[in-house]
Amino acid sequence: MIIKDIKTEFPIFKQKIKGKPLVYLDSANSSQKPKVVIDEISKFYETEFSNVGRSVHTLAVKATNKFEETRDKVKNYINAKYREEIIFTKGATEAINLVATAFGESFINSGDEILLTELEHHSNYVPWHYLKKKGAIIKFASVDENGDVNIDEFRNKISNKTKMIAFTHISNVTGTVMPVKKIIDLAKSKNIPVLIDGTQGAPHTSIDVQDLDCDFYAISCHKMYGPNGLGILYGKKKWLDKMPPYQGGGGMISEVKKDKITYADSPTKFEAGTMQTAEVVAFAKSISFFKNLGIKNIESHENEILEYGIEQLKKNNSIKIIGNPKKRASIMSFTIEGIHPHDIATILDDDGVAIRAGHHCCQILHDKLGISASARASIGIYNSKEDIDILCESINKCKKVFEI
Repeated sequence: MIIKDIKTEFPIFKQKIKGKPLVYLDSANSSQKPKVVIDEISKFYETEFSNVGRSVHTLAVKATNKFEETRDKVKNYINAKYREEIIFTKGATEAINLVATAFGESFINSGDEILLTELEHHSNYVPWHYLKKKGAIIKFASVDENGDVNIDEFRNKISNKTKMIAFTHISNVTGTVMPVKKIIDLAKSKNIPVLIDGTQGAPHTSIDVQDLDCDFYAISCHKMYGPNGLGILYGKKKWLDKMPPYQGGGGMISEVKKDKITYADSPTKFEAGTMQTAEVVAFAKSISFFKNLGIKNIESHENEILEYGIEQLKKNNSIKIIGNPKKRASIMSFTIEGIHPHDIATILDDDGVAIRAGHHCCQILHDKLGISASARASIGIYNSKEDIDILCESINKCKKVFEI
């Protein structure tokens, strides 16, 4: 793939930051948007806008059809069995909250256990934490210094009280690619449902939910070169049919009487209120963008840049790379002795280099690693080896500023 050509698909790279070309290494936070996605949003608002699923006039019917066509495209892209298994949310965070709340209400009682890992983003811990009010117990499979979870320890954490296993596909701190299939097979042998936080997984690797045999998979569209404010929950129909609605309001009901309410079937019962129509319609273009490039090509390119990045960072003796997992994807988190990560990010910004600094909503993992924060460079399809070289040059500038 010719990265220069791919960058031309993203209007944001036409600008300069503080007089220098933008080097965007913050895709794990949120990816940039190709012009086809931006244009689709504008086109929808300019010529096609209407609310969906309610009115029968021409605009409403057309908007509803395009909205549902995106559902079909998502279904096909992740190889779900039924279109009713695809639920639109405002983000992966809401998708996980939906499951924790609705599944938790029906299937988790006092003394039941939920198994997570120490790698989890707050969005895949805090929603489960709320179930402690019901007497639920949260367990964590530990992470070693490399950022890997031991499958045997995972197995030992499971008990006859385990009612849900939830874990990240790819860590947003160490880049650890979890042994997803092994964990799911282990869970299935004990009839335990599994939720995967695919926030970092979906943008960087192929997803086949039937092959994985996961029960739930959460996706954040703004990390997949798609619009903000949109997420996707895949859930097996057998669970969605049994789970109660997550929110109440217009659109998610079958019938409302003063003394009785009956709810619509999935996915409608989980999509209360006015949906983010333009964003859903535009996300169809994001899926086409992925399919046109080919997910295997994307993986190959990003892995090449990642390997080059790790190799270059390791040449700098002042840098400590966070984790050394058996398999890593898209993410390089690091610290520099004597320089706070926020200072690193500020100095890099002077050179037009965008990274993230902080605990990346993973305080449990940072506590485990004995650090309060880290700097994170994350890779997208538009990154090149030249971007890595500029990153490394700017890091050397940090060292000069702090006389390290």
